Amino acid sequence: MEFHAAIGSTNDRARAALREPEGEGLAVVADLQTAGRGRRGRSWESPAGVNLAVSVGVRPLLEPSQVGLLGIAAALATRDACAALAPDTTLAIRWPNDVVTAGGDKVAGLLVETAIEDGRLLEAVIGIGINVNWRRSAMPAEIAGRATSLADLVGAELDRVALLAVLLNALDAELVALERGDSPVNRFRSVSALDGRRVGVELGEARLEGIAAGIADDGALLLDTAAGRVALTIGEVISVRDADPAEVPA
Repeated sequence: MEFHAAIGSTNDRARAALREPEGEGLAVVADLQTAGRGRRGRSWESPAGVNLAVSVGVRPLLEPSQVGLLGIAAALATRDACAALAPDTTLAIRWPNDVVTAGGDKVAGLLVETAIEDGRLLEAVIGIGINVNWRRSAMPAEIAGRATSLADLVGAELDRVALLAVLLNALDAELVALERGDSPVNRFRSVSALDGRRVGVELGEARLEGIAAGIADDGALLLDTAAGRVALTIGEVISVRDADPAEVPA
């Protein structure tokens, strides 16, 4: 493990470590990221010393078509680690990889960045950010309205080092299982936060809206739109609400 009091981006450092001897699998942890980023190039905001930000660079023995499964496996590891420290809280995963409460408040998010060349998956950097001891009362208003922390859920501050150990063990187990050929999709389906709900998905400049119809075997989100069912392998869910019963296929 490599710890930084402050760093630009743990993902960038984990990627650089892959070029170094024994750098594969190095867990890069930071108390503060000055250039942290989320999906679609958005900045990732987190104050120093209260949350967990960690990135791991790996060279998984997977096909490029399994990249979606890699993200799902990492999301399951994150959800399971959070649930271990907050056992009385129901936690779900909002496709593709946000860990949320039953009410949809975000607890953790992931950014998985891959390098594919000549039809081969060369490497992947798995970045994980978990709101651990960042109380909602201290969050900016634009974040507090849609996020929470493990400390808020359990009513007490938690040991970030203990959470990190559980997380890394869970992530290692998921990667080993995935390389062995075990699909994480059924377990992902069992904790999906979207099934049967009306969701809006941002796809670059475009946006799709429809009823979430489940998760495909490759990890794609199945969405029933006005134009028919589509399978989304990329995108970001930007809105979720209960669907009118008449909208949900029988």
